[in-house]
Amino acid sequence: MKRLLASTLVIMLLAMLAVACSSNGGKESSSAGKNTNNSETSGEPTKYPIETEKKLTYWGEINGNLIGVKASHKDIPFFQQWQKKTGVALEFTAPPTGQTKEALNVLLASGDLPDMIEFNFLGDFPGGPEKAINDGYILKLNDLIDQYAPNLKKFLQDNPEIDKMVKTDNGSYYAFPFVRGDEYLRVFQGPIIRKDWLDELGLPVPETIEDWTTTLTAFKEKKGASAPFTVNSKPRYFNDSGNGAFLGAFGVTRGFYQEDGAVKFGPAEAGFKQYLGLFRDWYAKGLIDKNIATADTKAVDGNIASGATGASVGNAGGGIGKWQPLVEANDPKAVLVGAPYPVLNKGETPKFGQKHQAYASEGTVAISASAKDPILAVKMLDYGYSEEGRLFFNFGTEGESYNMVDGYPTYTDLLMKNPDKLAPAQAISMYARGSYNGPFIQDKRYAEQFFALQTQRDAVVTWGKTDAAKYNLPPITPTPEESSEYATIMNDINTLVDEMSLKIILGTEPLDAYDSYIAKMKQLKLDRAIEIQKAALERYNNR
Repeated sequence: MKRLLASTLVIMLLAMLAVACSSNGGKESSSAGKNTNNSETSGEPTKYPIETEKKLTYWGEINGNLIGVKASHKDIPFFQQWQKKTGVALEFTAPPTGQTKEALNVLLASGDLPDMIEFNFLGDFPGGPEKAINDGYILKLNDLIDQYAPNLKKFLQDNPEIDKMVKTDNGSYYAFPFVRGDEYLRVFQGPIIRKDWLDELGLPVPETIEDWTTTLTAFKEKKGASAPFTVNSKPRYFNDSGNGAFLGAFGVTRGFYQEDGAVKFGPAEAGFKQYLGLFRDWYAKGLIDKNIATADTKAVDGNIASGATGASVGNAGGGIGKWQPLVEANDPKAVLVGAPYPVLNKGETPKFGQKHQAYASEGTVAISASAKDPILAVKMLDYGYSEEGRLFFNFGTEGESYNMVDGYPTYTDLLMKNPDKLAPAQAISMYARGSYNGPFIQDKRYAEQFFALQTQRDAVVTWGKTDAAKYNLPPITPTPEESSEYATIMNDINTLVDEMSLKIILGTEPLDAYDSYIAKMKQLKLDRAIEIQKAALERYNNR
């Protein structure tokens, strides 16, 4: 009898433990859906507009194209229509332009979090998205996406490589992603040059470093250009050339890359010294803007418009699209075209160039751990991945900002010839998000229209002819501990690299000073930063 009683007690205890574990697991799983109506069905497509009287709060920066055009999200037609189409009312808060990271720190410290946060948690949050989840700021979205975001779930199932990118090493979904839906959308920046000057001087579009030296010399001596080459240097020196323009000719880029199974840091490789030597020589000969160290977008715009500059590095839209009318105003014959990423020897394929991944961590939207109704937020955000939502995010509202012409969503004159004299980039940003980012899948057909000039479309093709995809690192995610250590190391190293570049190129230190800077990078634990990047890459490859 005693043995029977003991056995019965053990069985009861095991049963109680099983219930407790099951209950606890259920509690963790449903914590992402707290304060929600558990009677809601899951896994079924959401019918839009959703019938609800609830209002959610949304925190995110206003796109730079609309600064000075609209004061807040609530005044922008896109965000007005988004609420109507999804049936979910939103209350918006926008951080000051250019101060998003600082504003987020203040927001998190306050403890008063909105329901949704549009922020780059992968690139700009210390410790990365996994730390943001562990610290209780944002939700892990796996269960919520599985149950209440069928559109995003299907897209990720159909695109396993992109699915791999939008998760952490631990397999956590942390935000509704921005996805560039076509290869064509992943290249948009490169060298830009005055083709009319080249024709006048009898010069070809430069391909090699030697070609560029000849060309810039001719611009200075025969066209009177006081700053033959210039580039935006904000927030970092030569900011818009860090993707490999000119650097790439010497086999390096400004940041980390992978080669032959190793992770390398461009400024610590021998090719970087060669690049510094070239630009030091160009600067001494007056081929580079003498104010290059402080040049911002306004200064670059002014130099190009006035004819002081004949070459730069910029985007197809914000570069050629913006600069072409500026140069034409002073010289009706002016033509800007995209030039190939430079190489040392004619016929070589550029090793580096601007080429983004399909997944971009900018414009992504996380759901805060304080969200009043996470399920409603998920359903609203899932709209951007539906067929209807993809058209809306890329093109706006049919009959207003676009019309279907033979099955092709065609922007109306409201966007392309705006009656209020807004540039297409500004007008598109008013009525859609195709021209920047957000929680949706970007459509190639937006770019085919946004790049109104043939020179823009040609430039994208030219800039795309590189091996960048082979060497670029994927969106890797160091662990929270690694990320904090890495951020500290690289903050010091990047400051050192900027200091080194300026001093050597501007001639205040000799080229051979480069070797002492390499030693300083080692002292600042560059090897440890490379080790962290390599470990994160290995984890990514094994996902």
